[in-house]
Amino acid sequence: MRFWLLLLVGVLFTLAAWAQGGTITGKVVRMDTKTPMAGASVFLSNATFGTTTKEDGTFILSGVKPGQYELIITSVGFEDFSKTVLVGSQLINLNAELMPRITELHDVIITDGANWKRNYQLFVESFLGTSANAKKCKILNPHDVNIVYRKSKKLIQASSYDFINIENRALGYQVKILLKDFKADGINNIISWSGKVLYQELPGSADQKAKWEQKREDLYYGSSMHFLRSLLNGSYYNDGFIMIRLLRKPNPYRASEEVIQKKLDKFNGVNRDSLNYWISKEKQSKYIEDLVRTPFTAQDVVRPTDRPGLFAITFPNYLYVMYTKKREEMDFKDIYRPIDMPNYETSVMTLYKPYALFDNNGIIVSGESTLVEGTWSKSKIAELLPVDYNPNAVK
Repeated sequence: MRFWLLLLVGVLFTLAAWAQGGTITGKVVRMDTKTPMAGASVFLSNATFGTTTKEDGTFILSGVKPGQYELIITSVGFEDFSKTVLVGSQLINLNAELMPRITELHDVIITDGANWKRNYQLFVESFLGTSANAKKCKILNPHDVNIVYRKSKKLIQASSYDFINIENRALGYQVKILLKDFKADGINNIISWSGKVLYQELPGSADQKAKWEQKREDLYYGSSMHFLRSLLNGSYYNDGFIMIRLLRKPNPYRASEEVIQKKLDKFNGVNRDSLNYWISKEKQSKYIEDLVRTPFTAQDVVRPTDRPGLFAITFPNYLYVMYTKKREEMDFKDIYRPIDMPNYETSVMTLYKPYALFDNNGIIVSGESTLVEGTWSKSKIAELLPVDYNPNAVK
């Protein structure tokens, strides 16, 4: 009973704040001279709220959808400023001092044009994806991306000193990403990245904007954002989500992925029999798995926290989430699916920590706390929506 009372208080706080929207104001000055800075970029990372400072260094962001955000302030020649803010109905006022950036010498990596083109293509496929949506995305300043490919580890690493400008004509967004760290592990098939992101609406006709909105809605429904929001408002089951417990342990008869990939490289084009043997090993399941089919409830997995607007998700083993309103079109080799189970869109969430924190926007805000597999893992940059996206907003 106490759980539901605390959760209800948190949700009511969210709804009250949502109706009003939040406002963030402040002033930006140089740290060394304390003089106002005009023209500095101020934005909420992963959202659509952004502005620049006035001549006196002041700024205002209004109508912000409640939730936890990372407020970013950047200016050429200065270190970035970041601060986590929890937006509600009350005014947030903060002052920021930007420190002049000290130029650092970095290792110089010499590569020819062919290698750069190959590395860039590998990066684009991992970062934007290879979907139909990705084909409608274009990086406008590709040479601002620093890319290293470590062939022996099948590892792609990338970063940027300035914003990467991406035109996403599939969803109608201009996406600006300050990429801090990107890794695509080709051996374990894990992609991770961190950075600061600002979404801006692309101009378009009324018909084009309607098509973009329809595409955004298609991506939203069944997404992890939709799932976490539905847990908070208690509509997860009616919305089409079923949560059950996945039991998983490593398959003792399958070699590690690293060993398998090295053997495939070694025998490719050299020894067909050995190559076929290791291909058969690669096709084996990584895990021995089973499902506990008694569905979880929101009370089983969601916990309130002492911070309004922030919640914790926790569960034993692995969380197996099915979205019954869509069928999966991709074959995920490592997603366990019993023969008698319909081919619903299915995702698996793993916790790296005892719990993960998320806000009322449906966004995990505790860094490096979760890993997702299956349907949710398909979403690359080309499919990502701003954290303040609302499919029910008035058009």
